[in-house]
Amino acid sequence: MTNIFTKMRRLNTFQIIIIGYILVIFVGMLLLMLPISTRGPHGASILDALFTSTSAACVTGLVVHDTATYWSEFGQAIIMLLEEVGGMGSVTVTAWFVILSGRKIGLMQRSTMQEAISAPKVGGVVKLAGFILKVTLVLELLGALMMMPVFCADFGIGRGIWYSFFHSVSAFCNAGFDLMGINQQLPSMTAYAVNPLINITIMLLIIMGGIGFLTWDDMRANRFHIRKYRMQTKVIFAVTATLIILPFIYFFLCEFSDLPLDERIWDSLFTTVTARTAGYYTVDLNCLSETGIAIMIILMLIGGAPGSTAGGLKVTTLAVVVSTSVSVFRRRDYAKFFGRRISDDTVKYAVTVIIMYITLLLISTLIICSVEGLPLLTCMFECASAIGTVGLSLGITPSLGVLSKLILVVLMFVGRAGGLTIIFATVSGTQNNISKLPQEKITVG
Repeated sequence: MTNIFTKMRRLNTFQIIIIGYILVIFVGMLLLMLPISTRGPHGASILDALFTSTSAACVTGLVVHDTATYWSEFGQAIIMLLEEVGGMGSVTVTAWFVILSGRKIGLMQRSTMQEAISAPKVGGVVKLAGFILKVTLVLELLGALMMMPVFCADFGIGRGIWYSFFHSVSAFCNAGFDLMGINQQLPSMTAYAVNPLINITIMLLIIMGGIGFLTWDDMRANRFHIRKYRMQTKVIFAVTATLIILPFIYFFLCEFSDLPLDERIWDSLFTTVTARTAGYYTVDLNCLSETGIAIMIILMLIGGAPGSTAGGLKVTTLAVVVSTSVSVFRRRDYAKFFGRRISDDTVKYAVTVIIMYITLLLISTLIICSVEGLPLLTCMFECASAIGTVGLSLGITPSLGVLSKLILVVLMFVGRAGGLTIIFATVSGTQNNISKLPQEKITVG
């Protein structure tokens, strides 16, 4: 036992984060395998439990069974709890249990929390964790209260309240699990395509969860003094707004032009917002053109902000690469935002993350396409949904084979834990040599 604790102390922060997610997924899998978790006489299989637990803990939303009809209320509660832990981060939740038990958090634990929630510094990270918990609970409560009138009217008081809280947690955590399958299989929010209250509530929860807790902390500190906001906050707002407005225009003009005006507006806006790692939908995604599906794939890969409940390669990563490209076009020595220079290390990390996501996406797509014999774009959509922790599907996930499902499990885990986190967890130490190799030019482009 002493040796175990000694080895735990030697783990770096990235390894602790990875182990935390693995433990959450493993415990969730065991609970979902219990007979009480399903509506049938037997519990879920190991593969189905593993897939669902990973999807919930990694706030993805891809499913192999309809959540409402296959899982019992106990199983649904486990899924919702996994979403909550995955949304706030396993390390943050664990830290709060430690705080509530009266124990002090040491420097090692604070450093781990800093990496887990992408905090800029160790100082004040415990207070920030408290702020994350409060913001999460308050916004989820408000979201549930807003949806209750609709769900209680449709499903009765008891089920309506449960549905309101379940979907509020799922939306804020950008998970995308739904309980609407009691009338048809995997309908998501298609029954509420033109319901303003449900649409607005879910979209606001998705956006608020996706902009990141650090953004909320910055807003709390500086209120309406936008000039005082951190550069990262301004970049998140700018890119998020752009990724909502431009796709909305495309979907409104090109994909849903045959719908009535009100439904056209709601469907276009909801599809744009949910593609950024949320997983809900109000229209049949199989009706989209190949161009529309390709745009959805791009949006799913980009995802939300760092330190948020959303996944993807993050809007800041995209912004850094775009700014770097602009600096090259203008023959400027550095990338910049709002009068601030971006460090070379940040540029290297951004490029590495994008290459990693694209490589994993292409390899996974090719394997699944080859094994399943399905169209390439369809497989790419499913893989992008997994690695972007989105949960949108063209309907092929339940029918995939064992290998393909395991590939999606790995993609969901990588997408939530973070590619760089996994790399830093597996590569021990850093190599900082004072001496440098001789430099020689190589032609590119």
